[in-house]
Amino acid sequence: MQATPAPAHVRIAKALFWVIPLLWIVNSVIARRAPGVITPHVLALGRWTLAGLVLGWMARRELWEQRQELRQHATRYLALGACGMWICGAAVYFAGESTSMMNISLIYAASPVMITVGSVLWLHEPFSRRQALGVVAALIGVVHVVVQGEWLRLSQVQFVPGDLWVVAAATAWAGYSLLQKHWPSALSSMAQLAVICAGGVVCLLPFAAWELWHGAPELGVQALWLVVLAAVFPGVAAYWIYGWTQRVLGAGAVAMTMYLGPLYAALVAWLVLGEALGPHHLVGGVLILSGVALVVAGTAA
Repeated sequence: MQATPAPAHVRIAKALFWVIPLLWIVNSVIARRAPGVITPHVLALGRWTLAGLVLGWMARRELWEQRQELRQHATRYLALGACGMWICGAAVYFAGESTSMMNISLIYAASPVMITVGSVLWLHEPFSRRQALGVVAALIGVVHVVVQGEWLRLSQVQFVPGDLWVVAAATAWAGYSLLQKHWPSALSSMAQLAVICAGGVVCLLPFAAWELWHGAPELGVQALWLVVLAAVFPGVAAYWIYGWTQRVLGAGAVAMTMYLGPLYAALVAWLVLGEALGPHHLVGGVLILSGVALVVAGTAA
């Protein structure tokens, strides 16, 4: 049975909770810059290879001491790498070739719900009615932002085969979050993420090789910068914080960070790009923030 986290750790985790979506926004910017510069699997391979090397070097002593743990649970780390680094990374890039951003946002909004349901039914994490109300409010807020306050637009949504890539990505992220919590590890968060990166690299390697063999763009300075940025911010920083806060707050609560993404993206576009904020952002923002606050407030104090 997992020990109750220290109150100080809970306070730190609740503060870091709000940082995770900011780090993931960097990945959205990288995704828009990547076409024509670097292919999806090559980018993901470079991202997680670099992240894994950095983390592995920092945790080298622990990894050596826990080598028996690594051999014993190698298939677990391979499965986590496949879900978190391979499917989640590449599937959304491929989906963008044939489906709309509205479809991607709407389908991906189901992932936190899957994580929350799984954390209650499978992991037996406590989840109150107030927290359930928070999940519903945040979900409504996300949809309100995505459809720009015009709910009739949902009737115009047309699903295409590319949406299956988004379903795969959302399901894989739910699996990554739940399995990471289901399989408690003797490793620290840093060492565990280093090993998961290695599992992701193993899964990504043949697909990246195929892209390079079939005429991927030549890797230049811009491509290398994208790899470095992806490894540091939405890679090492975001995944480490996500994994650590999940250990402290629970899978269901931390999954709610995904609902902050559309709101943060709108704020960044307003501050950096000068894009206007509409009433739908205000209404959706109130619902999202209220819902997330209800869920977080209901975790261990």
